Amino acid sequence: MSNNIAYEDIFLGREASASKTISEYDVYSFAGVTGDFNPIHVNAEFAKNSIFKERIAHGIISVGLISAVLGTQLPGINTIYLAQEVKFLSPVKLGDTLTATVTCIEKNDDKHYIFFRTTVRNQKGIIVTDGQAKVLKK
Repeated sequence: MSNNIAYEDIFLGREASASKTISEYDVYSFAGVTGDFNPIHVNAEFAKNSIFKERIAHGIISVGLISAVLGTQLPGINTIYLAQEVKFLSPVKLGDTLTATVTCIEKNDDKHYIFFRTTVRNQKGIIVTDGQAKVLKK
């Protein structure tokens, strides 16, 4: 369900989250959409000899979950995603359940910019992606 939270109703510390289990279908679909067929993502035999010893999901999929939270929950519809700083801290494995959380850390009332801490954790609580987003909310 989409929300449309008014700028005035967003306060420091307000947060929202969404979760998704990453499947093989997600990885192959993402590869097809983007053209990123790096064998670490799509070739089990190749991945066995990598530092991860198994296939991993594209890290940027976790950023897509952040986008989903920003665009559908907080701030919700009519949000313009302007910037994202991101650090990939741990691999996302097929079957991992990721939870993306956005937390308001700053507001610019003159320009209606909102800054969010953006974190994605796996089912073990390990932060796989960390960063900060800047959005415009009218």
